[in-house]
Amino acid sequence: MKISKSAPFIAFIILVSLALASCSGTPVAKPAAAAPNSVAQNSSTSPDEVQALQAGNNDPISDANISASNWVEEQPKLDEQGAVTIEIIPVKLNNPGSALDFEVRMNTHSVDLSMNLAELATLSTDTGKTVQATQWDALAGGHHVSGRLSFPSSLAGAPLLEGVKKLTLTLTNVDAPERVFVWEK
Repeated sequence: MKISKSAPFIAFIILVSLALASCSGTPVAKPAAAAPNSVAQNSSTSPDEVQALQAGNNDPISDANISASNWVEEQPKLDEQGAVTIEIIPVKLNNPGSALDFEVRMNTHSVDLSMNLAELATLSTDTGKTVQATQWDALAGGHHVSGRLSFPSSLAGAPLLEGVKKLTLTLTNVDAPERVFVWEK
């Protein structure tokens, strides 16, 4: 085996780098791309997350730092019953506006997906509130359908998600008697 002339130099550089890294009291910083939720990059950082960052925890998304009042955004749920696969992704649960919206993707190779999901979907909370969907904005028909399913964000003048820790979206009669999708804080 032939050793190149630069091998001792490369080995020396590696050893010096390792020695310096192990002597340093400061942990190696994460690359900027690995920390997209830092205070400087995300104006929606909650006060709890800012406090955790100031306390030295550079990962505001860890379970210990997620405020109990926030939903984990865009957490997809999948149901593969029957011949239809349905994926549902909540959109802006922490700041819903006038509607609670969910992106829905349905895929099949044998069922016509021309149904109106607004007629087949309900949203329930662990506080006992239930609302019917108000809008399904997808094109009807086909075997690959995507669209937005909307629910009212308030009921009897009160925010639907106030005090809620568990949210359940139920679809009935989409190639299965019932499909249940649950999100928890």
